[in-house]
Amino acid sequence: MKFLEIFFQTLLAFTAILIYTRILGKQQVGQLTFFEYINGITFGSIAAVMATDLDSGSTLIHFTGLTPFAFFTWLASYVVMLSRPARKLLAGEPTIVIHNGKILEGNMKKMRYNLDELNMQLRQKNVFDIADVEYAILEPNGDLSILLKSQKRPLTPADLQIPTSYEGIPMELVMDGEIIFQNLQQAGLDENWLMQQLQAQGVTDITQVDYAVLRSDGSLYVNCKRDDLTCPIDVTDDPQAPGSKNQGG
Repeated sequence: MKFLEIFFQTLLAFTAILIYTRILGKQQVGQLTFFEYINGITFGSIAAVMATDLDSGSTLIHFTGLTPFAFFTWLASYVVMLSRPARKLLAGEPTIVIHNGKILEGNMKKMRYNLDELNMQLRQKNVFDIADVEYAILEPNGDLSILLKSQKRPLTPADLQIPTSYEGIPMELVMDGEIIFQNLQQAGLDENWLMQQLQAQGVTDITQVDYAVLRSDGSLYVNCKRDDLTCPIDVTDDPQAPGSKNQGG
């Protein structure tokens, strides 16, 4: 009986988290501020307790706590979106830690940010000489944004005055064997065109297509669920690792 009770409490907690996180919106973990990170941990902890606490009436109590917590989280994000002072208070501000190749120790001390952390994040951005940095800015989410000095930046086609053509983004037309008709329509194409392109690449059954993308140049990239790889590469060092002549791409 307790296992059944835990099952339904877990289902309720899972459903609540799913609904509330969808309402709160999308955000990458790497973009979370410290406040948002701690807020997310607290939110998950309340849901976890709600799923496993078997005390009489505890589920409703925890759910009552989870719901206003989600509301306050949404309210804080809404206020932050509308008010710059609130955004500065809750999310923090970017801080310059390097200016013209010089480390600003005072700013680093205010942020409780040390030289080891600075050097690590510089190396992660392929910067090994602080003298090459024009600006380094510590963002509210802890990431380090770097602007190299002009003579240290990689060349671009614009620097060499080389004209380039427009490049759009690839458009998914087939995924997991199913046609995405909305994308076909947006591209001004139809199912007949798609099937002709697939047949030209030797594909006769749409269900065997794992992924098909319309490139920006108008060509179609197709990946089937089973590829004819006569010699698949194994990157492990296990000499007994089994090979397969037909493995998914």
